[in-house]
Amino acid sequence: MVLKRICLFVLLGLIAAQPLGADQSKEVEATAAARSWLLLVDDQSYTDSWERADPYFKNAVTLDQWKKSLLLVRKPLGAVLSRKLISRQYLRSLPGAPDGEYVVIQYGTRFENGGASVETITGLLDPDGVWRVAGYYIKPGG
Repeated sequence: MVLKRICLFVLLGLIAAQPLGADQSKEVEATAAARSWLLLVDDQSYTDSWERADPYFKNAVTLDQWKKSLLLVRKPLGAVLSRKLISRQYLRSLPGAPDGEYVVIQYGTRFENGGASVETITGLLDPDGVWRVAGYYIKPGG
């Protein structure tokens, strides 16, 4: 009886571990897309970053609003001195957003003029199979 329970737990553990690997793969893909997108922001290619963002992002923020917010908040921070991955999490839903495949990514970032901050990027897997940024937030002093 004990052996059957152990086998059952091992089998359930193997079944539960399978989707985790798939989620981790999605986290890696979304993180790579987010890093590429962040390089555009770092290079002050604000129009390109908006154009490469997810339609959900572009519907929430116009290009003009995006540029103004980056000029007001991001540009004064100066150059990125370092950026370290803190966390990433695959989710199928987020508050206030339609269901989908999301990865919420956080970086500890040090800026030339702004010290330490936490950047949060939300990646969304689009129907075409491409990860795009659907959200971006900087919290100073992280």
